[in-house]
Amino acid sequence: CYKTRLASDNGLTFFEMNYMIMQAYDFYTLHKNYNCVMELGGDDQWSNMIAGVELIRRKDRQPAYCMTNTLLTNSQGQKMGKTVGGAVWLDPEKFSPYDFYQYWRNIDDADVEKCLALLTFLPMEEVRRLGALQGAEINEAKKVLAYEVTKIVHGEAEAEKAKNATEALFGSGNNLDNVPTITVRKDEWGCRLLDLLAENKVIATKSEGRRLMQQNGLSIDDAKVTDVDTLVDDALFADKESLMLRKGKKKYYRLVRG
Repeated sequence: CYKTRLASDNGLTFFEMNYMIMQAYDFYTLHKNYNCVMELGGDDQWSNMIAGVELIRRKDRQPAYCMTNTLLTNSQGQKMGKTVGGAVWLDPEKFSPYDFYQYWRNIDDADVEKCLALLTFLPMEEVRRLGALQGAEINEAKKVLAYEVTKIVHGEAEAEKAKNATEALFGSGNNLDNVPTITVRKDEWGCRLLDLLAENKVIATKSEGRRLMQQNGLSIDDAKVTDVDTLVDDALFADKESLMLRKGKKKYYRLVRG
């Protein structure tokens, strides 16, 4: 692998050159200090983990092992991870249970059965039944996937909240209590909408927010917000107690007067 990369036009970066060495040494240190004898990882980490096994056997003359599991990929064979822009954080501070639910609710139809099989505890007969659904019916399988995975990671209560919020927004429900809510405090009244969204992590950066507005990707009560200097004030709320903000096509938030 290294020989091929070094011979290519792109070469090999210093980071890539040292990655296997550092991961091997990490395993060795864990073995030496904590008696760690097995490393677990995805299929793509096999060579890195074997390097650690070899290092431990050479330096300590002790047995060490590694075990891989099937890599979670999408229908195009790409890893579902931050490298390809698809990071799904388990930490609710980085990725709310609602956003987590929505991610699995909106995956590609072709990925549903694989995710049900790898990420839930449903019987395989049920996994195959849900994976075989076609057309609009596949949405029922996505709902099951989203609920089951959210329940495992964030607990049943959060899974119910995310499910109810989704039904209120996209289904026949009308209880918006569980929709992600941003309460505008009194000291924030009159601030820029852009600043409020950045502070509440609706947008990662203000640059992202500006692009969203310029590309008509941000709406309040179905009206496009294109002015980056839009203020959160009486004019925006227009005597309402709450507003519905939409980011992109499917991410919704309630803006509520504090």
